[in-house]
Amino acid sequence: NLFGLILPLLIAMVAIPHLIASIGNERFGLLSLAWAMMSYAGVLDLGIGRALTQMVSRLRGQKMTYEIPIALATAARITMTAGLIGSVAIVLFSWSDGAKFIKAEHIPLSEIHYSILLLAIALPAQAMSATYRGMNEAYLNFRGISILRVVLGTINFAGPLVISFFSTNLAWLIASLVASRVGSLLIFRRLAFDCLVKNEPDYTPESLIYSPATAKMLFSFGGWVTVSSIISPMMVQMDRFLIASMISAAAVTVYVVPYELVAQSLVLVSAISSVIFPTLTRLMQERPREWLPYFQTWLFRVGGMMFLVTSSLIFLMPYILKIWLKGHFDPTSVMVGQILCLGIFSNSLGSMYYALLHAKGKAHVTAKIHMFELPLYLTFLYFALKEFGVVGAAIAWSSRITLDMLLLTWNARKLK
Repeated sequence: NLFGLILPLLIAMVAIPHLIASIGNERFGLLSLAWAMMSYAGVLDLGIGRALTQMVSRLRGQKMTYEIPIALATAARITMTAGLIGSVAIVLFSWSDGAKFIKAEHIPLSEIHYSILLLAIALPAQAMSATYRGMNEAYLNFRGISILRVVLGTINFAGPLVISFFSTNLAWLIASLVASRVGSLLIFRRLAFDCLVKNEPDYTPESLIYSPATAKMLFSFGGWVTVSSIISPMMVQMDRFLIASMISAAAVTVYVVPYELVAQSLVLVSAISSVIFPTLTRLMQERPREWLPYFQTWLFRVGGMMFLVTSSLIFLMPYILKIWLKGHFDPTSVMVGQILCLGIFSNSLGSMYYALLHAKGKAHVTAKIHMFELPLYLTFLYFALKEFGVVGAAIAWSSRITLDMLLLTWNARKLK
């Protein structure tokens, strides 16, 4: 799982500078928007993918595997419908001359128009892929997921780079992204059904039936996951927009560079917490006496690992930034990065408790925590920026993450 998360980052580091040099800043900026839009299209999944992971893991633990095909068929239909609605919205935006709202001096409107239409194909594929990935996670098929993630990551960055040698047309560049999303959907779907055939001897294609009752259960969990999926990115990105509006665009770089440096360490936690979630869900049903020692063991391991990582980053931050940024080094970035390291450590522990609450089916708890934090964080961020500048933004971010960790811990420890 860690391999599947890290390798695409390395590929991006190599490909992006060459891609910018090949297609220019303007087209790369629009390509970046396409990446961001496809990433945020995960919201169209409505949290059903994670809900399916929780439901299938629970059903396996309860030995009620005959209901798993029904859960898969129901989840697939929901996300297909949501994805198609998003696709129609994109088409309507394009037909209403939405390309005119995008300021591009050297790119023809027709090129932007066709690029937008291509994104309409990618959205349903992205939404449905989350469902089939959730099915694979429930069966702990992280090997298949990781291999596909590496392939997708490679195409995501190397695809446009290869095409740029022959054409800088934005539509062709985005076509490679669309092709990779459609391909990943088909492979994720194949892997999901392979899991069914391999692990459930009673499975037949006739058992893939849509169930309104199952849909209601998926929505009760997935709806709250969607709330978190909408609010969390806002809290992650809002500080950058406020820094740009209250201080300057240049100050954003002083903040973002150390943030991106320390945030990459969370890939270690993501690799573990995504495996912990389905495993805990099944253990809670199958061997209820074992899940707590299992969770505590991995909480201690993650805490110890991230303590070493963040402590090392705090100490090495001045040297890393000086070597990396060279003439563009700003001493303020060092303090920003060191403060953010405290939040990263809290985030690593909070991620484990987040997985625990979801394994117990308490997605509403995590969503309500995010709803509670949002106004507090934005208020604190505003005054911290006015008083301390970008250092205040780092203080506000780390404080919010620490509060999040404490609230998650408190709610998790109320579980029986």
